[in-house]
Amino acid sequence: MRTPLTFAFLFAGTIIAACAATAPTARGPGSTNRQCFLADQVNGFWGATDDSVLVRVGVNDVYQLQLSGVCHNVDWANRIAFRSTGGSNWICQGMDAELLVPSPIGPQRCLVTEIRKLSPEEAKLARNRK
Repeated sequence: MRTPLTFAFLFAGTIIAACAATAPTARGPGSTNRQCFLADQVNGFWGATDDSVLVRVGVNDVYQLQLSGVCHNVDWANRIAFRSTGGSNWICQGMDAELLVPSPIGPQRCLVTEIRKLSPEEAKLARNRK
């Protein structure tokens, strides 16, 4: 037989799980109301330079990621990967992830320092420049 305390813990666990599954957003003073994305939803990249890259998330969303320092070979890479630095698969702001770029001596790690979601108009222009 289950006690009322057991049901309370189950209910609290359900609420916590539901909240964790919701996409976080950054809101507050000085915030640009950024939206987050899941690293495993990135399905393409282009426009890479040594210090930035554009990534497509889902079907329509495009984010510009600024990288710390110079990330050699990202502009020549055929594929990239993300490694979370915060213990979550959500990427919401700089320092949440590293970009892993293949190289002959092993993956190069490039820290993401800034994330900006492009507007629909900017995303359309960026896709046309591919």
